[in-house]
Parts: sequence; structure tokens; C-alpha cells
Amino acid sequence: MTVSLENRRTLLADLLGDADAGVRSAAAGALEQLESLHELGPLIAAIKSEKRGVRIKAIFAMEKVASPEVFPPLIELLKDVDSDIRAAAVQVLGSKAHPKSLNSLVRHLKDPAPAVRVHTAEALGRFADPRLVPYLAAMLQDDDEQLVVSAARSLGALGAVEAAEPLAALLRDPRATVRRAAAEALGQAPL
Repeated sequence: MTVSLENRRTLLADLLGDADAGVRSAAAGALEQLESLHELGPLIAAIKSEKRGVRIKAIFAMEKVASPEVFPPLIELLKDVDSDIRAAAVQVLGSKAHPKSLNSLVRHLKDPAPAVRVHTAEALGRFADPRLVPYLAAMLQDDDEQLVVSAARSLGALGAVEAAEPLAALLRDPRATVRRAAAEALGQAPL
């Protein structure tokens, strides 16, 4: 027997009056998730629109959808010819920090668009995966100041002891913004 979306909503809404606070909380969370799933179809259609602004708004709206169904279309958008579309997809994937998107994101540290590389470096800091240290440390040698700052911040956010050495080397960088980011990130790295 299949329970329709409308029946699920009704059943869960009835639980909002349950005597147990935990049941009420679970029902509220489930209702919220059902609503986000209901919105996914139109969002997937919108990311295929010919209007760039519509596409970007839809990508950012996918950030609120609590479903693994968002990952395939977002990862597909990383191949888009428009760098702003790729950058938006990187930002949303980074905010979700789902392990299945990690490999796809790492590849975009070498994206031809500087903004995509910067957003990718920022996104990777949300994964708390020490295997990312060599990839982000390699970005510290780049001429793009914003990329170096983003990579340094992400290295600090990773919380990996291996990040301390490359961050310490940045303390002598001629650019003040880079030295500042390195000092802040170094303070986050464990001993």
C-alpha cells in the first residue's frame, strides 16, 4: 500500500498534537522534509531554465532541500559552461558538505574561473577532512590573493594538525590579508 504525499502530511500533522514532545518534534521535522521534497521538482526544472537569474536562484534554493536527491543535479551543474552557475553549485554543495560531493568539488580547485576556485577552496573547509590539506596547501602558492586567503581559512577550519606547517609559511607573505588569514587559521590548527 502506497501512502500518498497528502496522506503523509495529514498523518504527520495529526502527530503535532501528540502528548510526547519528541514525537511532536519528529513530526514537525518530517513535515518540513516533505515540504522541501515537494519543492524539489520545480527547482530541478528551474535550474534548466534559459534565464540565468532563475537558474541561480533555483540553485541557492536547493540549499534548503533536505534530500539526497539534490546532489546529482548540483554535481551536474559543476560541468556548466557558465562560471557563475558552477560557482553557485559549488557554494551550495559546500554548505551541505556531503561526502559524495567531495571528489567533484576538489576537481574545481583547478577550474578556469577564479571565482569558482575561490568558492571551491571555501567550500572544502566545511568538510573537516584532513585528506584535503595537500589540495588546499597547493593553493597557497597561487598568485590570486583571494584564493590564497580562502585556502588558508579552509585549512584552519579543517582542524588538521598537518595544516599548521603550510599556514606557518604564509606568515611571511608580503600581502597583509594573506598574513592575517594565515594567523587566524593557524590559531585554529590543533597542536
